[in-house]
Amino acid sequence: MLGVILFFYTVFWCVVGSRKIIHIDADCFYAAVEMRDDPSLRDRPIAIGGPANTRSVLSTANYAAREFGVRSAMPTSVAMRLCPQLLVLPGNMAKYRLASEQMHAIFHAFTHIIEPLSLDEAYLDVTHTTDFQGSATRIAEKIKAQIFREVGITVSAGVATNKFIAKVASDWNKPDGLTVVTPEQQFEFVSGIPVKSISGIGRVAQKKLAELGVFYCADLQDLDFSLLQKHFGSMAFRLSQFALGRDDRPVVVSRERKSISVEHTFAKDLMDIKACQRVLPMLLADLKKRMAGRGYEAQLSKFYLKLKFDDFKQTTIERPIKGKLADDIFYELLQQAHARSLRPVRLIGVGYRITPPQPLQLTLPLPS
Repeated sequence: MLGVILFFYTVFWCVVGSRKIIHIDADCFYAAVEMRDDPSLRDRPIAIGGPANTRSVLSTANYAAREFGVRSAMPTSVAMRLCPQLLVLPGNMAKYRLASEQMHAIFHAFTHIIEPLSLDEAYLDVTHTTDFQGSATRIAEKIKAQIFREVGITVSAGVATNKFIAKVASDWNKPDGLTVVTPEQQFEFVSGIPVKSISGIGRVAQKKLAELGVFYCADLQDLDFSLLQKHFGSMAFRLSQFALGRDDRPVVVSRERKSISVEHTFAKDLMDIKACQRVLPMLLADLKKRMAGRGYEAQLSKFYLKLKFDDFKQTTIERPIKGKLADDIFYELLQQAHARSLRPVRLIGVGYRITPPQPLQLTLPLPS
């Protein structure tokens, strides 16, 4: 079976293996900017987030804090129990955006085929870049050095022939790492990747795979596809492809916005529907501010509302927009969503789904 896999794998890479993709990911980005601006913080466990006496969660933590088990998306109160000496800073988005803009300016010096994933993370397609005789490895080295010199922070980079491998590789030797996976090394590299590193594989999927004896991509390669399909349905094909290191997704330069929304996590649970209704005007006012001047009105297709209950379960409800935008619709959606659980509410989100305008096709008269 392995011989068949290797044969088709070789054929596949003869066709698409010439791409050169770099994935750049800053190391503990927000915390790194804070340590850059205040060197006294470098050896201290620090994190960016809200106070421990609120329901805030951390957006990032430096590596000194991570040694105590502190992680991003962790409630601040939990992080403080793990690391009592943790210094939690409120953060400064204007400063982080400026650092991000500086990073992206450096990316653009080498290629314009850039797919940003967040302020501090992006894919770069350097397939046709002529710098350094077209060496993606040397380009990645130069980008890392230039970011350190001009922005004052470190980034990690992964170099490969596709997005999946490049992203995994960038996380392989953090912080300040550079991992290059050549086409010849790729099958061996992929075989050693834990399945939890595959995008979309959360705890539930990991548990399912573990029950099938699958922990690494090598295990997934040997699993009968019909069994994989039985347990994962339409997701099975993507899993089987990633397990072989196959990913033909291009680096997408523009990412269309699919929604516009606001949400708020409350310091105390909203105990009933009336309490939820009282805070809705505040959220709708924030939504209107976010909408102002963006010109999305003609592209809005649905109202939607999200509730997260005190047990952390959440529900989302949507309704097509058939006429004018009306706040009353959100009150109706709130009533319907709340009725699904009838529990105290910790978070409410409101917004609109966006459908991009379809390209106009001209009809030309045919010559008679």
